[in-house]
Amino acid sequence: MSSSSKTLRKLQVVYPVPADIDVANSVEPFHISEIAAGLDLSPDHYDLYGKYKAKVLLSTLDELEGRGDGYYVVVGGITPTPLGEGKSTTTVGLCQALGAFLDKKVVTCVRQPSQGPTFGIKGGAAGGGYSQVIPMDEFNLHLTGDIHAITAANNLLAAAIDTRIFHESAQSDKALFNRLCPLNKEGKRNFGDVMLRRLKKLGISKDKPEDLSPQEVKKFARLDIDPDSITWRRVMDVNDRFLRKISIGQGPEEKGMVRETGFDISVASEIMAVLALTTSLADMRERLGKMVIGNSKAGEPITADDLGVGGALTVLMKDAIHPTLMQTLEGTPVLVHAGPFANIAHGNSSIVADKIALKLVGPGGFVVTEAGFGADIGTEKFMNIKCRYSGLTPQCAVIVATVRALKMHGGGPEVVAGKPLDRTYLSENVALVEAGCVNLARHISNTKAYGVNVVVAVNMFSTDTEAELNAVKKAALSAGAYDAVICTHHAHGGKGAVDLGIAVQKACENVTQPLRFLYPLDISIKDKIGAIARSYGASGVEYSDQAEKQIEMYSRQGFLDLPICMAKTQYSFSHNASEKGAPSGFVLPIRDVRASIGAGFIYPLVGTMSTMPGLPTRPCFYDIDLDTATGRVIGLS
Repeated sequence: MSSSSKTLRKLQVVYPVPADIDVANSVEPFHISEIAAGLDLSPDHYDLYGKYKAKVLLSTLDELEGRGDGYYVVVGGITPTPLGEGKSTTTVGLCQALGAFLDKKVVTCVRQPSQGPTFGIKGGAAGGGYSQVIPMDEFNLHLTGDIHAITAANNLLAAAIDTRIFHESAQSDKALFNRLCPLNKEGKRNFGDVMLRRLKKLGISKDKPEDLSPQEVKKFARLDIDPDSITWRRVMDVNDRFLRKISIGQGPEEKGMVRETGFDISVASEIMAVLALTTSLADMRERLGKMVIGNSKAGEPITADDLGVGGALTVLMKDAIHPTLMQTLEGTPVLVHAGPFANIAHGNSSIVADKIALKLVGPGGFVVTEAGFGADIGTEKFMNIKCRYSGLTPQCAVIVATVRALKMHGGGPEVVAGKPLDRTYLSENVALVEAGCVNLARHISNTKAYGVNVVVAVNMFSTDTEAELNAVKKAALSAGAYDAVICTHHAHGGKGAVDLGIAVQKACENVTQPLRFLYPLDISIKDKIGAIARSYGASGVEYSDQAEKQIEMYSRQGFLDLPICMAKTQYSFSHNASEKGAPSGFVLPIRDVRASIGAGFIYPLVGTMSTMPGLPTRPCFYDIDLDTATGRVIGLS
């Protein structure tokens, strides 16, 4: 049975489809307690955040431990145009079809969007048309404050780094030690719990400050951070190009300790990746404490726990670890949680949300989650990073394709956001579509290699012709897809994705292979990078001197056994965004290699990655306002 017939809503669709915010505002959401009741959640299982949002408590997972899991489905896509091909819309539409039309228990699990794109170029990320998460304005803006918590925690750690360098520069070892371990009321010094972690790391087994030798005092108290090695930057959840490179420490009180650094957007923080990959509160505490911010001058990694701040970061993140319950336009439940970057991080929503959802839907139910960017990036990281840490096994992977994007991959003119589409994309050209299907075919074969059944969802636009759509279906099936389905969920909601829902159900029920990873963890960093590069079509990998130096350092520091998270353009299988289709025989250049040790992956940089977007000449904020008579947000896209 579906989650609850009481919370299923019949949509009154209009053509042409109105603006997303107008569609979202045309529906009065159910009180979130009704959505929760449909999942058999009692008020003890969640905390309300207003009428339409609730935090589902992690303790729910403990209560459901003995229950079986539902089917697990990931939605990826072909290599997209800059306009996007509708992965979020398809994810929501599929769930509306499964819940509202096919009578299945279903939960959608999606990332929380950054406010940067919402006010910048891309707009929101709640889906679109008649397949959306609502309230759309709350989803795209502050939600339940998780990103603000990440911002605060990230910047507390940044402040701790520079403050420690400042204080170490002006104090002797003994003075530094005495201030770190001040006398209590009884006139004795004690180590705090976080300090015991550092002592253990240093191999010092003493637990009383007075027992340390002068050499151990120095070893414990002086981190001796190399300012040039610091990788931790400050963050904010707004696109601001002028903060990409800044200098700090220019005040007279800082005694000339000027350092060049910069800001990233909040969702690029390693703390966001930690939130997405953590499996429990205790696990999050360990991951936050293990985050490496740079090295000592002797080349040893310095962690958040070395700085004494790991526990405080966990306190700031204690509410953020609980996923947020929302709903779709048709009343099916949604868990929104985490929103890591899809290039320097893994671009997937949280493990804990997926685990809770799989227990809530139970055997025969469905959990559908989305992986950022094309399947070469998002689905690859879902399998090799997220599933590796979660221990969960998907049965089906959906690949979203559009005729528009396939024409581009077949040799069509460049597609530029904000510019009118060339006529090629608005009139029939079957040959161009067929030529572009090489891109789809490679995504299918790569994804099938993980042992899942692949269903292709062709997201139909009004300008697509029957011949073009049939060409895509034929190419998908020839490439080994379990099924290929035409979808109209943007225009019709769940009704337009019923065939997709049926195909996904059959694909899940008939999976026959276990999950296979692309590479084992116990091989070298270079061998893991090579395995991923070959999946792109590369014939080899070329490393810069800087990349070689970093690989040698991470290997020496003991970080060999981590998965790889490639930071690469989403617009091509290769490193060159203009190379469309399915390029092969190229050499993949690795410019640099960095690590998110707390999150648990190493990320090679293929080209230059911007971690702080800029604003265009006419940002989305020009259209956003408040109807002061009703209090409703208008102009959000």
